[in-house]
Amino acid sequence: MTDASPADFPDDAHDPTAEGEAEVIQDPRLWHKDGWMARVIKNEDDDGWAVQMIKDGEPEPALVGPWTMGRDKKNPKPLDTSAFNTLVKTASEVLRRHEQQLHALLHKRIGLRTDDGDIDVTLDIVPDEYEPYAMLTALDAYGEQIAQVRVAPNFKLTKARAQSWAEGGFGRIE
Repeated sequence: MTDASPADFPDDAHDPTAEGEAEVIQDPRLWHKDGWMARVIKNEDDDGWAVQMIKDGEPEPALVGPWTMGRDKKNPKPLDTSAFNTLVKTASEVLRRHEQQLHALLHKRIGLRTDDGDIDVTLDIVPDEYEPYAMLTALDAYGEQIAQVRVAPNFKLTKARAQSWAEGGFGRIE
């Protein structure tokens, strides 16, 4: 191993922003840390304050809620480590639930018993902006694909429709 001098490294070698790490900000009304920004803002609906949590790279806040007044009953209570961590946890949970809800809307699964064994019929909606569609897929007990057809994005997967599709030999569905 050889000794290296500072001239051997580029100017941004120790710059955290050059490595994709955002600067940590811990002001009374603005915190930025670990991919999240908490901003205390004036509540437009009344004389109080609100806090918004924005995940880095997202255009809209993941969470907006009321914020506590300070002791003077005019200004907001300053952000602190405990409050920021609680807000991050809450905002992360909101995003997680939103993702679960979206997944539930776009992906359906029905299990069936057939003469050939147990199968799963899945419906996966592809919400393309210009040409949305859905894929109806039949999988055997080992997860191997038996059949797949493209259907309208508003196709309603029910047990009766899945059973009918299986009994019809997994043909095209109108």
